[in-house]
Amino acid sequence: MNRIVVIGSVSMDLVVTTNKRPQAGETVIGNTFQTVPGGKGANQAVAAARLGGQVEMVGCVGSDEFGNIIRQNFKQNQVGTRHLRTIGEEVTGTAHIVLADGDNSIVVVQSANKHVRFTDVELEQLLDDQTLVLLQLEIPIETVEQVSTYCHQRNIPVLLNPAPSQALTSELLEKVTYVTPNEHECRDLFGDLPIEDVLRRYPNKLIVTEGVRGVCFFDGKTIQHIPAILANVVDTTGAGDTFNGALAVSLVEGNNLEEAARFAVVASGMSVEGFGAQGGMPNRADVMRRLERV
Repeated sequence: MNRIVVIGSVSMDLVVTTNKRPQAGETVIGNTFQTVPGGKGANQAVAAARLGGQVEMVGCVGSDEFGNIIRQNFKQNQVGTRHLRTIGEEVTGTAHIVLADGDNSIVVVQSANKHVRFTDVELEQLLDDQTLVLLQLEIPIETVEQVSTYCHQRNIPVLLNPAPSQALTSELLEKVTYVTPNEHECRDLFGDLPIEDVLRRYPNKLIVTEGVRGVCFFDGKTIQHIPAILANVVDTTGAGDTFNGALAVSLVEGNNLEEAARFAVVASGMSVEGFGAQGGMPNRADVMRRLERV
Protein backbone atom coordinates (compact mmCIF):
# COMPACT_ATOMS: atom_id res chain seq x y z
CA MET A 1 0.00 0.00 0.00
CA ASN A 2 1.62 3.24 -1.20
CA ARG A 3 0.47 5.54 1.56
CA ILE A 4 1.59 9.11 2.25
CA VAL A 5 1.58 10.24 5.87
CA VAL A 6 1.83 14.01 6.27
CA ILE A 7 3.02 15.05 9.73
CA GLY A 8 2.77 18.79 10.01
CA SER A 9 0.89 22.00 10.54
CA VAL A 10 -2.83 22.60 10.19
CA SER A 11 -4.00 26.22 10.17
CA MET A 12 -6.56 28.69 8.97
CA ASP A 13 -5.27 31.23 6.47
CA LEU A 14 -6.47 34.82 6.93
CA VAL A 15 -5.83 36.33 3.52
CA VAL A 16 -5.81 40.03 2.61
CA THR A 17 -5.28 41.38 -0.91
CA THR A 18 -4.00 44.91 -1.38
CA ASN A 19 -2.42 47.04 -4.09
CA LYS A 20 0.45 48.09 -1.82
CA ARG A 21 2.30 46.08 0.80
CA PRO A 22 2.53 48.10 4.04
CA GLN A 23 5.94 49.09 5.34
CA ALA A 24 6.80 49.19 9.04
CA GLY A 25 4.51 51.69 10.77
CA GLU A 26 2.34 52.13 7.67
CA THR A 27 -1.40 51.51 7.19
CA VAL A 28 -2.82 50.76 3.74
CA ILE A 29 -6.31 50.03 2.45
CA GLY A 30 -6.98 46.42 1.52
CA ASN A 31 -9.17 45.11 -1.29
CA THR A 32 -10.49 41.73 -0.08
CA PHE A 33 -10.37 39.42 2.94
CA GLN A 34 -10.98 35.67 3.08
CA THR A 35 -10.49 32.81 5.54
CA VAL A 36 -9.38 29.57 3.88
CA PRO A 37 -7.98 26.31 5.31
CA GLY A 38 -4.19 26.15 5.18
CA GLY A 39 -1.01 25.29 7.02
CA LYS A 40 1.94 23.80 5.16
CA GLY A 41 1.19 20.26 6.31
CA ALA A 42 -2.50 20.50 5.47
CA ASN A 43 -1.79 22.11 2.11
CA GLN A 44 0.60 19.35 1.13
CA ALA A 45 -1.87 16.69 2.25
CA VAL A 46 -4.68 18.20 0.17
CA ALA A 47 -2.40 18.61 -2.85
CA ALA A 48 -1.33 14.97 -2.67
CA ALA A 49 -4.90 13.72 -2.24
CA ARG A 50 -6.18 15.70 -5.23
CA LEU A 51 -3.40 14.19 -7.31
CA GLY A 52 -4.41 10.63 -6.44
CA GLY A 53 -2.42 9.91 -3.29
CA GLN A 54 -3.76 7.91 -0.35
CA VAL A 55 -3.07 10.47 2.37
CA GLU A 56 -3.31 10.51 6.16
CA MET A 57 -2.93 13.87 7.96
CA VAL A 58 -1.26 13.83 11.36
CA GLY A 59 -1.39 17.06 13.36
CA CYS A 60 -3.34 19.15 15.85
CA VAL A 61 -6.18 21.67 15.74
CA GLY A 62 -7.81 23.71 18.48
CA SER A 63 -11.27 23.24 19.94
CA ASP A 64 -12.70 26.15 17.97
CA GLU A 65 -14.72 26.74 14.82
CA PHE A 66 -11.58 26.93 12.68
CA GLY A 67 -10.75 23.38 13.75
CA ASN A 68 -14.21 22.17 12.73
CA ILE A 69 -13.96 23.87 9.33
CA ILE A 70 -10.55 22.30 8.73
CA ARG A 71 -11.80 18.80 9.55
CA GLN A 72 -14.66 19.22 7.10
CA ASN A 73 -12.25 20.45 4.43
CA PHE A 74 -10.10 17.34 4.85
CA LYS A 75 -13.19 15.17 4.48
CA GLN A 76 -14.18 16.94 1.26
CA ASN A 77 -10.66 16.40 -0.12
CA GLN A 78 -10.51 12.73 0.95
CA VAL A 79 -7.65 13.23 3.40
CA GLY A 80 -7.67 10.85 6.38
CA THR A 81 -7.98 12.45 9.84
CA ARG A 82 -7.84 9.51 12.26
CA HIS A 83 -4.68 11.00 13.73
CA LEU A 84 -5.70 14.66 13.71
CA ARG A 85 -5.97 15.57 17.41
CA THR A 86 -8.02 18.35 18.98
CA ILE A 87 -6.16 20.23 21.72
CA GLY A 88 -8.78 21.46 24.19
CA GLU A 89 -6.78 24.30 25.73
CA GLU A 90 -5.54 25.72 22.42
CA VAL A 91 -6.85 27.54 19.37
CA THR A 92 -6.18 26.39 15.83
CA GLY A 93 -3.05 27.77 14.21
CA THR A 94 -3.35 30.72 11.85
CA ALA A 95 -1.39 32.18 8.95
CA HIS A 96 -1.83 35.90 8.24
CA ILE A 97 -1.21 36.43 4.54
CA VAL A 98 -0.84 39.66 2.57
CA LEU A 99 -1.09 39.36 -1.22
CA ALA A 100 0.40 42.30 -3.14
CA ASP A 101 2.57 42.91 -6.18
CA GLY A 102 2.14 39.33 -7.43
CA ASP A 103 3.67 37.78 -4.31
CA ASN A 104 2.87 37.06 -0.66
CA SER A 105 4.07 37.87 2.86
CA ILE A 106 3.06 35.50 5.67
CA VAL A 107 3.11 35.54 9.48
CA VAL A 108 2.43 32.12 11.05
CA VAL A 109 1.05 31.69 14.59
CA GLN A 110 1.58 28.04 15.59
CA SER A 111 -0.96 27.67 18.46
CA ALA A 112 -2.17 24.02 18.38
CA ASN A 113 0.63 23.06 15.99
CA LYS A 114 3.09 23.35 18.88
CA HIS A 115 1.52 20.16 20.31
CA VAL A 116 2.46 17.85 17.43
CA ARG A 117 4.55 15.36 19.44
CA PHE A 118 4.80 11.56 19.62
CA THR A 119 6.09 8.57 21.51
CA ASP A 120 7.80 5.82 19.49
CA VAL A 121 4.80 3.60 20.20
CA GLU A 122 2.53 6.16 18.55
CA LEU A 123 4.87 6.40 15.56
CA GLU A 124 4.86 2.60 15.20
CA GLN A 125 1.07 2.69 15.00
CA LEU A 126 1.24 5.38 12.31
CA LEU A 127 3.99 4.19 10.00
CA ASP A 128 5.03 1.07 8.11
CA ASP A 129 7.56 0.17 5.44
CA GLN A 130 5.12 1.03 2.64
CA THR A 131 4.84 4.64 3.78
CA LEU A 132 6.41 7.89 2.63
CA VAL A 133 6.44 10.53 5.34
CA LEU A 134 6.13 14.20 4.40
CA LEU A 135 7.44 16.79 6.90
CA GLN A 136 7.75 20.59 7.13
CA LEU A 137 8.96 23.03 9.80
CA GLU A 138 5.77 24.61 11.17
CA ILE A 139 5.75 22.03 14.00
CA PRO A 140 8.39 21.64 16.77
CA ILE A 141 11.82 20.86 15.33
CA GLU A 142 12.24 18.18 18.01
CA THR A 143 9.31 16.33 16.48
CA VAL A 144 10.77 16.62 12.98
CA GLU A 145 14.07 15.20 14.26
CA GLN A 146 12.35 12.38 16.17
CA VAL A 147 10.24 11.30 13.20
CA SER A 148 13.24 11.49 10.84
CA THR A 149 15.35 9.34 13.17
CA TYR A 150 12.57 6.79 13.58
CA CYS A 151 12.05 6.53 9.82
CA HIS A 152 15.79 6.41 9.05
CA GLN A 153 16.23 3.44 11.38
CA ARG A 154 13.41 1.57 9.61
CA ASN A 155 14.19 2.58 6.01
CA ILE A 156 10.97 4.57 5.68
CA PRO A 157 11.47 7.34 3.09
CA VAL A 158 11.09 10.92 4.34
CA LEU A 159 10.53 14.01 2.23
CA LEU A 160 11.44 17.13 4.22
CA ASN A 161 10.29 20.53 3.02
CA PRO A 162 12.50 22.87 5.14
CA ALA A 163 10.00 25.71 5.43
CA PRO A 164 9.68 28.12 7.11
CA SER A 165 13.43 28.41 6.98
CA GLN A 166 15.52 27.63 10.04
CA ALA A 167 18.91 26.13 10.84
CA LEU A 168 19.04 22.34 10.51
CA THR A 169 21.73 19.93 11.67
CA SER A 170 23.78 17.94 9.18
CA GLU A 171 22.57 14.82 11.00
CA LEU A 172 18.95 15.61 10.15
CA LEU A 173 19.79 16.29 6.52
CA GLU A 174 21.59 12.95 6.28
CA LYS A 175 18.64 11.04 7.76
CA VAL A 176 15.95 12.31 5.40
CA THR A 177 15.59 10.85 1.90
CA TYR A 178 14.68 14.06 0.07
CA VAL A 179 14.92 17.72 1.04
CA THR A 180 13.16 20.42 -0.99
CA PRO A 181 14.15 24.02 -0.14
CA ASN A 182 13.37 26.95 -2.35
CA GLU A 183 16.31 29.11 -3.39
CA HIS A 184 16.05 31.36 -0.30
CA GLU A 185 15.83 28.41 2.10
CA CYS A 186 18.76 26.79 0.31
CA ARG A 187 20.94 29.82 1.07
CA ASP A 188 19.80 29.77 4.69
CA LEU A 189 20.77 26.11 4.95
CA PHE A 190 24.05 26.14 3.05
CA GLY A 191 25.22 29.76 2.94
CA ASP A 192 26.33 31.53 -0.22
CA LEU A 193 28.05 28.54 -1.83
CA PRO A 194 27.29 28.15 -5.54
CA ILE A 195 24.14 26.11 -5.84
CA GLU A 196 25.87 23.61 -8.15
CA ASP A 197 28.39 22.79 -5.39
CA VAL A 198 25.62 22.28 -2.84
CA LEU A 199 23.60 20.06 -5.19
CA ARG A 200 26.62 17.83 -5.80
CA ARG A 201 26.88 17.17 -2.06
CA TYR A 202 23.43 15.61 -2.04
CA PRO A 203 22.84 13.59 -5.22
CA ASN A 204 19.20 12.60 -5.76
CA LYS A 205 18.34 14.11 -2.39
CA LEU A 206 18.45 17.90 -2.61
CA ILE A 207 15.79 19.32 -4.95
CA VAL A 208 15.83 23.13 -5.11
CA THR A 209 12.77 25.02 -6.36
CA GLU A 210 13.56 28.31 -8.06
CA GLY A 211 10.17 29.84 -8.79
CA VAL A 212 9.77 30.89 -12.41
CA ARG A 213 13.10 29.23 -13.27
CA GLY A 214 11.81 25.80 -12.27
CA VAL A 215 13.66 23.12 -10.28
CA CYS A 216 17.17 21.70 -10.16
CA PHE A 217 18.86 18.63 -8.64
CA PHE A 218 22.00 16.53 -9.14
CA ASP A 219 21.35 13.00 -10.41
CA GLY A 220 24.82 11.70 -9.61
CA LYS A 221 26.19 12.55 -13.05
CA THR A 222 24.82 15.90 -14.14
CA ILE A 223 22.79 18.74 -12.69
CA GLN A 224 19.26 18.52 -14.02
CA HIS A 225 17.20 21.67 -14.64
CA ILE A 226 13.46 21.29 -15.12
CA PRO A 227 11.87 24.54 -16.34
CA ALA A 228 8.68 25.96 -14.92
CA ILE A 229 5.57 26.08 -17.08
CA LEU A 230 4.06 29.31 -18.34
CA ALA A 231 1.25 30.29 -15.99
CA ASN A 232 -1.26 33.09 -15.53
CA VAL A 233 -0.32 34.01 -11.96
CA VAL A 234 -3.19 34.82 -9.61
CA ASP A 235 -1.78 33.79 -6.21
CA THR A 236 1.57 32.14 -5.49
CA THR A 237 0.54 31.01 -1.99
CA GLY A 238 0.73 27.22 -1.81
CA ALA A 239 2.81 26.65 -4.94
CA GLY A 240 5.62 25.11 -2.91
CA ASP A 241 3.16 22.97 -0.99
CA THR A 242 1.64 21.73 -4.24
CA PHE A 243 5.12 20.86 -5.50
CA ASN A 244 5.87 18.80 -2.41
CA GLY A 245 2.53 17.00 -2.39
CA ALA A 246 2.88 16.19 -6.09
CA LEU A 247 6.48 15.04 -5.68
CA ALA A 248 5.42 12.68 -2.88
CA VAL A 249 2.61 11.18 -4.98
CA SER A 250 4.85 10.54 -7.97
CA LEU A 251 7.64 9.04 -5.85
CA VAL A 252 5.37 6.55 -4.05
CA GLU A 253 4.05 5.48 -7.46
CA GLY A 254 7.58 4.32 -8.28
CA ASN A 255 8.68 7.08 -10.63
CA ASN A 256 12.30 8.21 -10.65
CA LEU A 257 13.27 11.62 -9.32
CA GLU A 258 13.32 13.33 -12.72
CA GLU A 259 9.84 12.03 -13.59
CA ALA A 260 8.52 12.98 -10.16
CA ALA A 261 10.03 16.47 -10.35
CA ARG A 262 8.50 17.10 -13.78
CA PHE A 263 5.07 16.06 -12.52
CA ALA A 264 5.50 18.30 -9.46
CA VAL A 265 6.67 21.30 -11.52
CA VAL A 266 3.57 21.14 -13.70
CA ALA A 267 1.24 20.74 -10.69
CA SER A 268 2.82 23.65 -8.82
CA GLY A 269 2.77 25.86 -11.90
CA MET A 270 -0.95 25.20 -12.35
CA SER A 271 -1.62 25.96 -8.67
CA VAL A 272 -0.71 29.64 -8.98
CA GLU A 273 -3.55 30.17 -11.45
CA GLY A 274 -6.17 30.02 -8.67
CA PHE A 275 -6.76 31.95 -5.43
CA GLY A 276 -5.68 30.61 -2.05
CA ALA A 277 -3.13 28.01 -1.01
CA GLN A 278 -5.55 25.17 -1.72
CA GLY A 279 -7.92 26.95 -4.10
CA GLY A 280 -5.64 26.59 -7.11
CA MET A 281 -4.41 23.06 -6.43
CA PRO A 282 -5.13 20.97 -9.54
CA ASN A 283 -6.51 17.44 -9.82
CA ARG A 284 -4.61 14.58 -11.40
CA ALA A 285 -6.45 14.55 -14.73
CA ASP A 286 -5.72 18.22 -15.35
CA VAL A 287 -2.04 17.79 -14.50
CA MET A 288 -1.68 14.78 -16.83
CA ARG A 289 -3.24 16.75 -19.70
CA ARG A 290 -0.90 19.70 -19.08
CA LEU A 291 2.07 17.35 -18.75
CA GLU A 292 1.33 15.92 -22.20
CA ARG A 293 1.42 19.40 -23.71
CA VAL A 294 4.70 20.22 -21.94
